[in-house]
Amino acid sequence: MIKRLEEILEVRRQYRQAHKTVAFTNGCFDLLHVGHVRYLNQARALADCLLVAVNSDRSVRQLKGPGRPIVPELERAEIIAALACVDHVFLFDDLTPQRVIDAIVPDVLVKGADWEADKIVGRETVERAGGIVRRIPLVEGASTSAIIARIIERFGRRPEPGSHGASPQEPRKPAG
Repeated sequence: MIKRLEEILEVRRQYRQAHKTVAFTNGCFDLLHVGHVRYLNQARALADCLLVAVNSDRSVRQLKGPGRPIVPELERAEIIAALACVDHVFLFDDLTPQRVIDAIVPDVLVKGADWEADKIVGRETVERAGGIVRRIPLVEGASTSAIIARIIERFGRRPEPGSHGASPQEPRKPAG
């Protein structure tokens, strides 16, 4: 189930009271791929609970461009929530997760290894509270952009509006 930030804060309070650790990560998760799955599984292994903040459609458009996201925010969040390694999911509308990290103050902040350690948003908040930041290696070649590029390469560009995806074909010649 997709939660609101207020509900996530209550979950965080309950875990803290039970002396259990919480890991946090965020992302667009536009077209789910093996890199996402491995990343989230590794993030979950770092704590008793994994919270995932999924970027809203508006923030994805601002970060990735007008053609993105491919999958709407509620569907992306539902897909992430369905993964066994993910405990709680919520949407956020900001360009960075700083505000939600400041509110949650996770024990473990997880990002991909493509982020320089000193550039990870929320790092100072987490470390100041005694938490840790972990960078997880990316899966070579696994990215939403790579999937989109392969689809375009194999199936061509977008169909023209009104064509319903059909491509014009040559009339068939009679056999014989």
